[in-house]
Amino acid sequence: MQTSPVTCLNYINGQWLPSNTRDTAESRNPADWRELVATFPRSTTSDVDAAVEAARQAYHSWRLVPAPARAELIFRVSELLLLKKEEFAYLMSREMGKPLTEARGDVQEGIDCAFYYAGEGRRLFGVTTPSELADKFAMTVRMPVGVCALITPWNFPLAIPCWKAMPALVCGNTIILKPAKDTPACATLLIQTFHEAGFPPGVVNLIHGSGGEIGRELVAHPGIDLVSFTGSSKTGAEVGEIAGRTYKRVCLEMGGKNAQVVMEDADLDLALEGALWGAFGTTGQRCTATSRLILHRDIKAAFTEKLLEKTAQLKLGAGIDSETDVGPLINSSQRERVRRYVGVARDEGAKILIGGDIARDEDLQYGYFFQPTIFDAVKPQMRVAREEIFGPVVSLLEVDSFEDAIAILNDTPYGLSSSIYTRDVNRAFQAMRDVEAGITYINGPTIGAEVHLPFGGVKQTGNGHREAGSAALDVFSEWKTVYVDFSGRLQRAQIDNR
Repeated sequence: MQTSPVTCLNYINGQWLPSNTRDTAESRNPADWRELVATFPRSTTSDVDAAVEAARQAYHSWRLVPAPARAELIFRVSELLLLKKEEFAYLMSREMGKPLTEARGDVQEGIDCAFYYAGEGRRLFGVTTPSELADKFAMTVRMPVGVCALITPWNFPLAIPCWKAMPALVCGNTIILKPAKDTPACATLLIQTFHEAGFPPGVVNLIHGSGGEIGRELVAHPGIDLVSFTGSSKTGAEVGEIAGRTYKRVCLEMGGKNAQVVMEDADLDLALEGALWGAFGTTGQRCTATSRLILHRDIKAAFTEKLLEKTAQLKLGAGIDSETDVGPLINSSQRERVRRYVGVARDEGAKILIGGDIARDEDLQYGYFFQPTIFDAVKPQMRVAREEIFGPVVSLLEVDSFEDAIAILNDTPYGLSSSIYTRDVNRAFQAMRDVEAGITYINGPTIGAEVHLPFGGVKQTGNGHREAGSAALDVFSEWKTVYVDFSGRLQRAQIDNR
């Protein structure tokens, strides 16, 4: 596997290019910041203009390529990703810190996504329906939207770009990927794969840079027709505001404050496995991470004891170490954010049961590690129970009943993922009905989405759209209604047939 630094470039109109200023920035290993993983361009407005122009020009011919032919190129990407799976996983683990097992899962999600949308190229179903008038035919068809700006985060540096790129391309759009500045090498390797698959110049483009500069340029650019953004709710609201003023279609996938409910009749060992994976998988850096555990009072003490025992056994370390359970946080500012929230929780009266500080082991001193942390005595109104932390921190809340559990679960500005552990089928179906979230798991953790099902949430988690599955096709295509009147005369709907 390559360990020398990667020189990342922008990819515009089928060519690898530096920024116009040739200024660069660095991506470093969060498990050991002494290791330089990649350099990448500090792009400018002129770089964005060039990418948009290339995508606009390519759109005119790409939209006319039959969807099955577009899908064949996506299928080729899936085949190449399979061949490169270990290379991608190793690079991802070095660049953003997640353990290799999880990194392989991230790559597999991208592979699954490519396979799925390659199949959609021979579907892209519309609807035929009877007309209310004689000798008249009615149907709907999907049309592409245009040039799509895909703004993606660092926590799933392959899966999330694939979630956006694959449906966008199969629908006939051209794309400009703007990855997070923390994971430029992963994005570069992905776009190299699109290049190898044979996509025409200008159909797939890549621009590096910060979200505050290049991301904002893309969102405001008059040549962009659609923005698909994954990130914080605060930034998403700004994206939505700018897109609204410039009449762009916008899909927002934002924050979460997800809860796992454990009732008194639950399988506690199963619920424990779910809690550990949900809270500390990817170091808590998932929008679907379990940041609240809502525990029935009858099992709280026993469950908490088991949870503390298992949490104490988790091994922190570099993602490329096969024994690592919990990797580093992505950067110093994210670690400082987690540390600040620990202070807020203390001030509000929460009790630290384990963790609560930067990991200070000698072999972790050059990484952004934070101890897996569990808070007890947390009340629903506390900030630690309401605000997204995005780190290895979970809060315990005690309830007396199923009704209280659902009420507390819903008492948050977010509504992405949710989970309940119970053996009571009636409670399970009530939870499916009453939980305010886009995703609900029964006897499973809050993380683990599958690519053929819609992904997204309610309230401040999203703006009503969904990623993944066939629902994503509604983001990246426009519905066109077509009427064919073969009567040979004027027929007035709602008039001549009444």
